[in-house]
Amino acid sequence: MQWQRPTFGNVMNSIAPTSQDQADAAIARLVSRKEAWIAVSVGDRIAYLKRCIAEVMAVAESWVATACHAKGIPSDSQLVGEEWLVGPVATVANLRQLIQTLEANGQPAPIALRSGATGQFVAEVFPKTVVDRLLWLGYRGEVWIEPGQPATQGMIYRQPPDRGQVALVLGAGNIASIAPMDTLNKLFAEDQVVLLKMNPVNDYLGKFLEQGLRSLVQAGFLEIVYGGAEIGAYLCQHPQIDTVHITGSHQTHDAIVWGSTAAEQAERKANQQPKLNKPITSELGCVTPILVVPGRWSRSDLAFQARQVASAVAHNASFNCAAAKVLVTAQGWEQREEFLQQVRQALASIPPRQAYYPRAQQRYQAFLDRYPQSEPLASRTAAIVPWTVIPNVPPAAGEYALTTEAFCGVLAEVSLDATSAEEFLAEAVTVANEKIWGTLSCTVLIDRTTQRRCWAELEQAIADLRYGSIGVNVWSAVIYSVAVFPWGAFPGHSLDNIGSGRGMVHNSDLFEHPQKSVLYAPFRLRPTPLWFADHRNLARSAQAFAHLQAAPGWGNFWQVFVAALKG
Repeated sequence: MQWQRPTFGNVMNSIAPTSQDQADAAIARLVSRKEAWIAVSVGDRIAYLKRCIAEVMAVAESWVATACHAKGIPSDSQLVGEEWLVGPVATVANLRQLIQTLEANGQPAPIALRSGATGQFVAEVFPKTVVDRLLWLGYRGEVWIEPGQPATQGMIYRQPPDRGQVALVLGAGNIASIAPMDTLNKLFAEDQVVLLKMNPVNDYLGKFLEQGLRSLVQAGFLEIVYGGAEIGAYLCQHPQIDTVHITGSHQTHDAIVWGSTAAEQAERKANQQPKLNKPITSELGCVTPILVVPGRWSRSDLAFQARQVASAVAHNASFNCAAAKVLVTAQGWEQREEFLQQVRQALASIPPRQAYYPRAQQRYQAFLDRYPQSEPLASRTAAIVPWTVIPNVPPAAGEYALTTEAFCGVLAEVSLDATSAEEFLAEAVTVANEKIWGTLSCTVLIDRTTQRRCWAELEQAIADLRYGSIGVNVWSAVIYSVAVFPWGAFPGHSLDNIGSGRGMVHNSDLFEHPQKSVLYAPFRLRPTPLWFADHRNLARSAQAFAHLQAAPGWGNFWQVFVAALKG
């Protein structure tokens, strides 16, 4: 049976594409303002950011309602809160973090440094404020600096560029805050004016970004255009575009950099003659692993972490580059089977989501074809890809489930020949680095007693994991949302073997040589975290969180606290 992508009566693909003449005019306007941007004072940049916060909040409700309609989320669903979090909340948090940095006149406040397991600098960056410490009680966030490099920050504010540049940002189609946050990174961390091309999957968001970032648009520092691959290819090769940033797939990246056909790509790679002759940065996804360190867990521990794993699969219908895709366990862990059963139960309890992203059904079918042991936990329809567990996937090089990003609700389970935490950490790092595709982010689950006993082994594992973001007892995607952290692939990918990409975004502390972000959380969290799929008051909590990000203060803090307790 051939599965066709369903339509939901939404507004996707309703925006008229930008013509080449219109794109040329937009680029010309940016060229005329690129020198003015690098001359904008720190004080005026802060003013732009503050106005953007007010502008985003003014359109936030309409933004969220439109996104929910496009994704098939009912207006009375708690999932409305998910769209608040991945859209206005993350965007406003990024704006707020940039303001805090620039209020230090472009020289971020001193950050505590320590030496990591490999001798490299580790900067403690989170939480910063009293409100954050209370909201994120027990959390601790670090940025690990590349070995041999200094923990320097804010070069563009110490040494402004000699000339202005125009950046092309190719927006992502899944998460609403990616396009605006990539845009803010280019403007405020790299000092470049921006031509943002919306992705056709969520181009309906463009009008909200035009209004939410209106101050930057009206000043001539940001232009937004629309269209698919054809206009994207034209813009990438435009002589007045100086740099490119893409969030998408590695296939799209290679089509831009090396050519549109496999034969052209192979020939150009062999001769090291890329089609794109300008700098490009990228964030290109990952087969995201969750490493479950064996320990002695209570029944409530098992249930809680099963809910976290299930939520990491189900968030945004699993159309996330950081969605949980591989659950790595120890064969000798006596609670392994019980935990896997809890994960199945937690996933089965989450209502199926509409598979709004193109080709989800085809990608899902490819996994079913390869893994007859797959366990769908609900019925499949033309509109729904059910949450599906694939047990007993071998940790072998080239294994399909370990090397292909599903981008739908599939979770593969891999068990390693280990019993103790020490054995597992050493083996899991090797498998994650060498057998699982991608270097964007991963999660490590480890109970408090085991963490205390094996702290040296855990820190060595964190040092050795080749991932740009690592969540310890917290889903790694949370690092994306807390905009203080650099977000991107682990450094070292070449253009002809791009992996999860090159370069990092967000990075509101403006580190010049970030290697990875690490966020530690308590093993058990109370109240229910906002990223849990079964949060009972998510819509209200997320909306309150948006107002707190826009206007930090005790009144808004208590609104979040009270709403979260009802979750």
